[in-house]
Amino acid sequence: MAEMVKKATRESFGEALTMLAETNPDIVVLDADLAEATKTCIFEKKYPERFIDCGIAESNMIGIAAGLAACGKIPFAASFAMFSAGRAFEQVRNSVGYPHLNVKIAGSHAGISTGEDGATHQCCEDIALMRTIPGMVVLNPADHYEMLAAVKAAAQHNGPVYIRLGRLAVESVNNNDDYKFEIGKGITLRQGEDITVIATGLMVGEALKAVDSLAAQGVHARLIDMHTIKPLDEELVRKAAKETGRIVTVEEHNIIGGLGEAVAACVTESCPVPVTRIGVNDVFGHSGPAVDLLKEFGLCAENIEATVKKVLGK
Repeated sequence: MAEMVKKATRESFGEALTMLAETNPDIVVLDADLAEATKTCIFEKKYPERFIDCGIAESNMIGIAAGLAACGKIPFAASFAMFSAGRAFEQVRNSVGYPHLNVKIAGSHAGISTGEDGATHQCCEDIALMRTIPGMVVLNPADHYEMLAAVKAAAQHNGPVYIRLGRLAVESVNNNDDYKFEIGKGITLRQGEDITVIATGLMVGEALKAVDSLAAQGVHARLIDMHTIKPLDEELVRKAAKETGRIVTVEEHNIIGGLGEAVAACVTESCPVPVTRIGVNDVFGHSGPAVDLLKEFGLCAENIEATVKKVLGK
């Protein structure tokens, strides 16, 4: 088993890019004047000739990335999610998505855990925006090991990919020896027949705490790490729906347009069961310490546990 690691996935992202570049000369990295925050600075220090700082011009950055992809390169374009997915949405849609170019877009500092930066930077809409673009793969890794694997898979995938990066340091949950990452395939972290909890990104660690606490109380919840929001692992979702009869989704994102809606749409069409969504309830965030904000918005193990109990009538 690999060692337990507590690290922000944005840092793992920078490390992954640097490792991959050693054997893949086509990988180039672009950033919008936030390399220290997105951790693409790790790549820049080792491969300055393959790094482009585009300044505070995210839309232009995406256009440059599209041009590089059209020339056969594998560009990773990074900024805060509010900018790479939000401000540059038109360019992502028309310059990357429409021609289906091989551009990888990274959105760091997404969600409420951006903390003191406040509502303008706490992007809880990025997954929804990227899901709407035809052909776009949407990844939201949970920990260090999953981010390393996701970046490698993104580089090998031929087509546009959006990767969500976290600001907070998180403990690894996917450090077991049989861990295997595959785009579009969720990972079952805990087995259970009473209910299913499907979590993504930062919330996987919180969900794991909740599920383990519930198990000690005799409630056996299945836990799925859904690192790929699009394409969703519909087979795994349907199996969980049929075998447990109830689903709770957990995401650090607006409940509109994210993981919860994707799961609900899947089961509605093929195996209708109740789906309860835990996420940001269609409101803007505000400034404050990240951990405190997560608890305030119910994005914590305690609320996940309480919600499961409520759904089960316990």
